[in-house]
Amino acid sequence: MTKQNTVHKLIAFQKDLSDISLPEQLNDPFNYEPHPLCLTASEQLHEHLKSQTEWKHNFGLDFGNEGVNLKAIGKMFGVLVVQTPEKELAFLSAFSGKLANSNHHSYFVPPVYDSLVDNGFLNSGMKQLKVINDEVKELQLAGCKANLQLLSLKEKRKSLSQSLQHQLFESYKFLNCNGEIRSPYEIFGSNPPSGAGECAAPKLLQYAYQHNLKPISMAEFWWGSPPSSNTISRIHKHFYPACLSKCEGVLGWMLGVRD
Repeated sequence: MTKQNTVHKLIAFQKDLSDISLPEQLNDPFNYEPHPLCLTASEQLHEHLKSQTEWKHNFGLDFGNEGVNLKAIGKMFGVLVVQTPEKELAFLSAFSGKLANSNHHSYFVPPVYDSLVDNGFLNSGMKQLKVINDEVKELQLAGCKANLQLLSLKEKRKSLSQSLQHQLFESYKFLNCNGEIRSPYEIFGSNPPSGAGECAAPKLLQYAYQHNLKPISMAEFWWGSPPSSNTISRIHKHFYPACLSKCEGVLGWMLGVRD
């Protein structure tokens, strides 16, 4: 197998796997110990993150390829070991959210939905929101804190923001292991969590299902400086379960363990 087989994002293992047995089933992403296959895939991804020159992001580490003028921010990455229809093992990799202001990088699977498309509704809507915000600030600076124009602008801003959020959720279409599709509204109801589908695990499963790859084992690890939030603890290279707030419903549907 070449490094990237006929499936564009499929990555070949560089190490010999003959002494590693396959797991009996795909692990629970919310409660697991990384399988040796995932450890091997993660180590290979570590080396890529240290040596790549395609993009710059300051993880707060010192490997020579980081944007030193950028704020140090760590990030969650994920690997999914898969089996091709020809029974060959390989793996996929993904990052949470966006990386270096982009959703697309050569070593990683794409997002479930690309909200950063230049001519997309979200980009256009955010520009409209900025115009409204600027108008609101001008009126507030002029001391017009209660006039009808200001109230109208705030209502317009709220309506546009809600409309964009609704369109965004409707744009995410999650595949499950049976080839069925659901939106966040169909999974969570009327109030899906913000960012649902942006974590690494949903991206990995979506790509595997789209390309007829059998998920074998998955794991997610933190790379870089800990988050600035005092409520979240993350350690460089440590593995973590998928988040409950955003991923429990999405992954439950995708893995076929939740109707």
